[in-house]
Amino acid sequence: MVWVRSPVYFYKRNETFYFSRSIPSDLQHRFKKRKIEVSLRTKSELKAAKSAAALSDRLERYWDSLRMEMIYSRELGLKVTECPTKTANIDYSLSDALALYQRLKGNGKTKLFYDVSSRSVRYLTDCLGHNNLTELETADAGRFRDHLFARGMSSSSVKRVFSSVRAIVNLAIRENGLATSNVFSGTFIPDDGAKQRRAPIPSGTIERVQLDCQKLDDENRWLISIISDTGMRLSEACGLLVSDIHISAETPHIDLIEHPWRGLKTRSSKRQIPLIGHSLWAAKRLVLSSSTFAFPKYCSETKCKSNSASAALNKWLKPRVPDGCVIHSFRHSLRDRLRAVECPADIIDAIGGWTTEGVGHQYGKGHSLQVMHGWMKKL
Repeated sequence: MVWVRSPVYFYKRNETFYFSRSIPSDLQHRFKKRKIEVSLRTKSELKAAKSAAALSDRLERYWDSLRMEMIYSRELGLKVTECPTKTANIDYSLSDALALYQRLKGNGKTKLFYDVSSRSVRYLTDCLGHNNLTELETADAGRFRDHLFARGMSSSSVKRVFSSVRAIVNLAIRENGLATSNVFSGTFIPDDGAKQRRAPIPSGTIERVQLDCQKLDDENRWLISIISDTGMRLSEACGLLVSDIHISAETPHIDLIEHPWRGLKTRSSKRQIPLIGHSLWAAKRLVLSSSTFAFPKYCSETKCKSNSASAALNKWLKPRVPDGCVIHSFRHSLRDRLRAVECPADIIDAIGGWTTEGVGHQYGKGHSLQVMHGWMKKL
């Protein structure tokens, strides 16, 4: 006996179950859409399964009756509207495409995945003034690119938004068999030709800023101090829990891991970072906090507000650092400071969470915390 698994025609969205089933291709000319989706109005998976099975059975009987009607019509010599060889587009919204993308691709993903995809589609609808995927034209992609640049985005940011939108639209076209192409494929996005590499902060300036931080001794200054001697990205530091900080360990360090409120940029970003100098001073201040979050001003269980932190910290830093230097410049500076003490490139990458080129670097456990700490003490 062969056991055959019954198809599943329901899914969960926002705690409620929905029925979803594609209309057979030979009957799509009878409908104005390719898929039937309705709320099952229940939060119970068992009830949803029963309701979806019953609804699917009714649909099967209805579709069979339509097919019989077509057969009888032909036998009687009546004109029958045939399914076109190339199905005309139906109205399919960008909101539907986003919901489909998050449902199918979001399993196991962090809140960052949902935030990025939702924000990318919001940028698009704000630019176009409509929400219809099937009305998109090639010229719309160019308008969208220009719209993003007009918002002040860098070339790399525009490319990230396009990558997200392109993936969302691609999935909607494939899953629904839409007779359209992805207008966001192949859109030219120029590089920031005039934009120079973000300048590092000179060592003497770093020391003066760190001393100013110790004098003020508050949450914003702890955040600057911990970044200045670890090279962490601002979002990485903002999303820390106090429990991620280990000052009593044999080698004081931070365990940088992914959290629901803050993802990590790359696989290499997950790492242990030794604490030295002013980052260790700031860490000791943070572990005395009664808060669960290291920086509760900028982080909660639902959101990591690194953009707000960036605005506040850069405003304070501006008169204290050279033109063009910002909070992220401490990250560039750490790389230069480690090079100056002749730290090997792969250890620099391990400390900063930069991706090391080459297949060989993907094997093994990497450098020990003690080895990295030894090099950082030379700064």
